[in-house]
Amino acid sequence: MWIWRSFSFVFDVVKDGGVAIWPNDVGYGMIGGTTQALKKIFDTKKRGSHKRNALIGNAITQREVHRLDQRSQDIIETITIDYNLPLGVIAPCNIDHPLLRKVDPELLEASTANGTIAMLLNAGPVYAELTRLSREEVQPLFGSSANLSGTGQRFRADDLQPEIRSAADIGLDYGLRKYHHYGRSVTIMRFPEVEVVRIGTCYELIVDAVRREYGIELPADPGRDVLPSGHLKEFELAKNADSSISGH
Repeated sequence: MWIWRSFSFVFDVVKDGGVAIWPNDVGYGMIGGTTQALKKIFDTKKRGSHKRNALIGNAITQREVHRLDQRSQDIIETITIDYNLPLGVIAPCNIDHPLLRKVDPELLEASTANGTIAMLLNAGPVYAELTRLSREEVQPLFGSSANLSGTGQRFRADDLQPEIRSAADIGLDYGLRKYHHYGRSVTIMRFPEVEVVRIGTCYELIVDAVRREYGIELPADPGRDVLPSGHLKEFELAKNADSSISGH
């Protein structure tokens, strides 16, 4: 079922164990809230076992879930709040946070690595509403991009592969997404190392913000012709492959 402007309905479907396709500023994503839903996403995407689910959360949730020093937190908020840019953050996490306490052990293991968890931040109005509902109802939401693994981000619902569309119980079609011209998904950084894991959306703006505000030089983007996915450390979790929810 594909609908328009019904955030709460989408949230209810996911809360009841379904899979949703949702629009955010960096493309279309798939989200679920249960082990079964995330396994369905993994299997449909044919996702590599070295990959992890990302938690979907707002700025308040990020401050609570991630355990970081003040400088690291300041850098994240400079990028996502002061400069209003999307960012994926990998950082040590507080397993005792109410959202993570609701995650069953198998899903938690498939969504963390070495005590860290990834979180998407500041990805647009639909994202903001779903993360508000997630926080208010203490319902964790995990997900990844809505595409077969390795085939690139999708920026229109019409461009989603049939397998991806059929795997969703519900979807929101918001047309062409805001940052489609980058041709990549969200930029991901690891903290407290301030390390780039994936070069993606708004990377040149993030580089400029971090240089201007903190004097930190991030790696140059070699370009999409050289590095289409933007991944600098894609297979670093391969040693933890057996922890994947994919079961492979």
